[in-house]
Amino acid sequence: MLHIIDARTGAPVPARRGPTRVEAHVPGYDGTALRVLLVADVLARALEIGGTPVWSLLSAERDRAELRAGAAALGVRPFEDGRDSGPGTGGSQVVHVAGEGGATPDGVRVAVAPVTGAPEGADPGVLRLALLSSRHGLPVRLDAAALSEADDTLVRWRRAVAAWAREPSKPVPEDVRGELRTAWEDDLDVPGVLRVLRRVEASDLPAGARFETYAYADRLLGLELTRDLGTLA
Repeated sequence: MLHIIDARTGAPVPARRGPTRVEAHVPGYDGTALRVLLVADVLARALEIGGTPVWSLLSAERDRAELRAGAAALGVRPFEDGRDSGPGTGGSQVVHVAGEGGATPDGVRVAVAPVTGAPEGADPGVLRLALLSSRHGLPVRLDAAALSEADDTLVRWRRAVAAWAREPSKPVPEDVRGELRTAWEDDLDVPGVLRVLRRVEASDLPAGARFETYAYADRLLGLELTRDLGTLA
C-alpha cells in the first residue's frame, strides 16, 4: 500500500483505496511549479496502479495557460481546474501537493523541493527524467551534467527496450515487481524505481522479461520507454 509522508506532521499516511483528489498548488509558472505538477502526476499514477480512482486538480494563482502547456510537454496528464472543483465528492480523501512553504488547505500534504536552473530547449523526456531522478523532498539543479546524464540514460533505455521487444515476451519476475512497488509505495521513491531498472538492465534476465519490467515501470514513470518499438533495423 502506498504510504505518503505528510509534510505537516512528518508521519507516514497510508493512501486509502477510495476515491482520491490530488490537488496541485502553485503560485505561477516556473521550474519548481512544473516539478510540483510532475510529482502530482506521479502520485496519481501510483494510486491508479494500486486501483484507486483519482481526480487531479490544479490550483494556481496565475499563468494557468503556461502551466498547462509546460506540464503537457513533460507528459503530465491534464488537471481539472481547482477553482471549479467545489467541495468535492463526499468521503473522498484529499492529498495536496505544493512547493516547500507554499500555502494549502488543511489535509495531507506532499512537499516538493525547489528546482534551480532553467534549461532552454531541453527535450521534455530528458527534463522529466532529470526531475524524477531525485526524491521529491530534495532540491534539483538542472545543470548541463544532470541533463546530459538523463539524456544518455533515456536514449539507452529506449533503444534497449526496442531491442528486447524483438524477443519472446516473459512476465515481470515477481521479486522485481515487488521491488518496484516497494520503492514507489515508500513516499514515491522514484529514484528507487530507477535503481531497480538499472539492475534489471545489467542482469541476465531474459530479454522479454526485461522488456515487460520496463513497460510496467513506465506506467509510473511516464517516460515513453516503448516509444522506439519497431524502429530498429
